Amino acid sequence: MAGKMQAAVVTAFAKPLEFQEWDIPTPGPGQILVKTEACGVCHTDLHARNGDWPLKPTLPFIPGHEAIGIVVALGAGVSLVKEGDRVGVPWLYSACGHCEYCLQAWETVCGEAQFGGYTQNGGFAEYLLADPNYVAHIPKDLGSKEAAPLICAGITTYKGIKETQARPGEWIAISGCGGLGHLAIQYAKVMGLQVCAVDIDDGKLEHARRLGADLVINAKSGDPAALLKNETGGGAHGVLITAPSLPAFKQGVDMTRKLGTCVLVGLPPGEFPLPLFDVVANCITVRGSFVGTRKDMAECLQFAAEGKVKADIELQPLSAINTIFERLERGDVPSRVVLDFTGSAAEKSAAPAKEAVPA
Repeated sequence: MAGKMQAAVVTAFAKPLEFQEWDIPTPGPGQILVKTEACGVCHTDLHARNGDWPLKPTLPFIPGHEAIGIVVALGAGVSLVKEGDRVGVPWLYSACGHCEYCLQAWETVCGEAQFGGYTQNGGFAEYLLADPNYVAHIPKDLGSKEAAPLICAGITTYKGIKETQARPGEWIAISGCGGLGHLAIQYAKVMGLQVCAVDIDDGKLEHARRLGADLVINAKSGDPAALLKNETGGGAHGVLITAPSLPAFKQGVDMTRKLGTCVLVGLPPGEFPLPLFDVVANCITVRGSFVGTRKDMAECLQFAAEGKVKADIELQPLSAINTIFERLERGDVPSRVVLDFTGSAAEKSAAPAKEAVPA
């Protein structure tokens, strides 16, 4: 498909994104072209922009790994999707499909995995390429803007809850009630768990209560682990730490019941010292969880299609992305921001393009 598209591009780490006009990419063999309808903004996009992690993206690149859109062109050999399908292009962009991890349906830890908006250009653009083997198939009863946060924040929290192995009727503590946590509370309730929400913001805790949390604890008010153990008779069977905070990680392990599992999905900078005596003596499992598989994706989207889980979203144009990143850095985004590509065309003129750059 010939033509130009608008994109928000990282040209230098820790600098504002530049609005540029790029060529619309052409799908090669085994690829599809997706016209973006919506793209969520994740804290990981900010890490990508800043070059925070050891494996850095190659400059220039287009962030965004919560893109939902319509398939508008197919490369040679594509049969899994057709033109007109609505799909999501998530963080797990592709994997090798044949290593020991892929063969166990653990493609998320494949050594050859590619990541959307990081090692492959993502959804902060009007069009993007995708691998049809790894796109999310969006249920017809779920809107694109509502689906966008679920293909990252939704699947990450849903999979993390599964990894705690907490059973219906048992307690799960969810540390951090923002963009990930507010979804985790809803998934946990649908899965039959009793939920304790932990945060340092009373407004987020009140929101957590409205979403169904059975117990809320402000981590600034005394010892959250002691409060939780007192209320639950020993602590949480499962703990999900979504907050990008090292103190929250320590509190999460402390909140874990004997024989319980503490799952880490937040990614704060720095090292995490474990209280080894407590972990060993109480037979606690501490486990990392990294997004989720394609099966997890289908499950988490179906809950939303049935109206059982709903992301709180704030719609913004692509032209607002640098302001959104500033707000993320200040902690001034209560839930999830979604970039709307189907609104007024005025946003295009609000972000003047620079010189054309090949895709």
